[in-house]
Amino acid sequence: MKTLSRLSLALGAGALSVAAVGSVPARGAGGSAPPGVTPIAEYWTSVADLQVVSIFSADDYPPIMELLYEWNDVFDITVYPAVSAERGLTVGPEVFARLPRLQP
Repeated sequence: MKTLSRLSLALGAGALSVAAVGSVPARGAGGSAPPGVTPIAEYWTSVADLQVVSIFSADDYPPIMELLYEWNDVFDITVYPAVSAERGLTVGPEVFARLPRLQP
């Protein structure tokens, strides 16, 4: 299977307990990922509603699901699939060519 780049947005959950917030460093903030997930970059923001932006690649969904379940008690996480601009220029035409509703 081709490696899929994913953009993960970790949104801060409301009214976190001190214990939940305090557990972040011990649980591996800044690079800990399950097997099958390769971290590419992580950014911590100063925006109240968006604390962390992580970019990673994965070959399949189960490792992403594991990552979500590991952190969903601390963050409300949304994962967006993404590809490079170069790959996007080839993927778009390939997908549109297969869509039945766009065929003559």
